[in-house]
Amino acid sequence: MGIKIAGAPCCWGVDDPKNPYLPPWERVLQEASQAGYKGIELGPYGYIPMDIERVQAELAKNDLTIIAGTIFDDLVSESNLESLLRQVDDICSLITKLPPSPQEDGQHFPTPYLVIIDWGHEERDYAAGHPDRAKRLSNQDWNNMMAHIRALAELAWTKYGVRSVIHPHAGGYIEFEDEIKQLLEDIPYETAGLCLDTGHLYYSKMDPEEWLRNYADRLDYIHFKDIDLEIYGQVMGEHIRFFDACAKGVMCPIGQGIIDYHSILKLLNEIDYHGYITIEQERDPRNSDTSLRDVSQSIAFLKSVGY
Repeated sequence: MGIKIAGAPCCWGVDDPKNPYLPPWERVLQEASQAGYKGIELGPYGYIPMDIERVQAELAKNDLTIIAGTIFDDLVSESNLESLLRQVDDICSLITKLPPSPQEDGQHFPTPYLVIIDWGHEERDYAAGHPDRAKRLSNQDWNNMMAHIRALAELAWTKYGVRSVIHPHAGGYIEFEDEIKQLLEDIPYETAGLCLDTGHLYYSKMDPEEWLRNYADRLDYIHFKDIDLEIYGQVMGEHIRFFDACAKGVMCPIGQGIIDYHSILKLLNEIDYHGYITIEQERDPRNSDTSLRDVSQSIAFLKSVGY
């Protein structure tokens, strides 16, 4: 099994590029390198600048490569499609000019990937983790979202050779079991792969092991998180946005929460997974002074159990 562990700026609280408390992107790259990462995601559009020379210099200084860029935006609204397509162009034109990451034998598609996530709907944000009460899209809105995803994935692939992976995410319109299954019916594997996230699956009432096993043939990329069960129980009883739950500490370092990473390692061997796994631990960026400690603990734990 060839697995490479990578990082993401969300471990430093970087999810909303307009948040005034974000740490400098140069510090995130420096600390990611200090923690032992060789690869990191670009983070949300607008955080790391679309400046090839500056970004390349910082990556080289920290011995890092970019393994994915992210569309983290409203995939439903017709009025947003032009902006989404522009983001694909900006992100893919940057990440394909940067030095490539090492590839593993058996990896389905080479990095860098384009991670596609639906986000930005208040009515779903407050229902994150609650499949029983979350509003679902109308057939027309769902079909619009699927058409938009196809357009983004086709642009990324045909123009840049970048593989798109769709990431079900707590608080978006692709979150729960019924929605992910419908997505997989509507978007063929030829168009886009799947990025499953252990923490989001658990948060949204699914078994991460079961999903990794059952959808191994659609899986191009994986995110690892862990969940503090006590805080999870508290936030499930509150009317709370997803990232406000993260600010309370619902996501914890890998190995300190409820998700069984010993069993997941055994499963990844069974399904013969090769490629990248990215550690994530969303938080309030005002708490980013503990990010280096936490990501270092996550990496140390994963290495200690055989990753």
